[in-house]
Amino acid sequence: MSEARTVILQRYFQALTDGDTDTILSLFAPSGEVMSPFLGVMAAAPFFAKLAEASNGSVLTVLDILHSSIGKTAAARFRYDWTLKDGSAVHFEGVDHFTFDAEDRITRMNIYYDTHPLRVEVGDKYA
Repeated sequence: MSEARTVILQRYFQALTDGDTDTILSLFAPSGEVMSPFLGVMAAAPFFAKLAEASNGSVLTVLDILHSSIGKTAAARFRYDWTLKDGSAVHFEGVDHFTFDAEDRITRMNIYYDTHPLRVEVGDKYA
């Protein structure tokens, strides 16, 4: 299972880099949701629509993929090089924690990163 989930996570991060929201959403269960440090808990579709509205390009580099030995979860540590709509650039490392259903669709993704440096540098770009 971990090999299949590794492929799913690689597809997710590549689709995020490509700005391919349709592919991203195809990896989520219909009731999939995202917990974001800036936006709170949202259904996946409106979360990724809001992200696309705030973005002018992204490069995500996966640094590690870790799989649970006892559950249906995995985590990916990544570097995010994000260009915002206003042209400003943001760079940070974070961890996305994924929960999967029986068909290996993502049911929940929790995003973890230190938001303080970002808020100081660029403010709340989702507002």
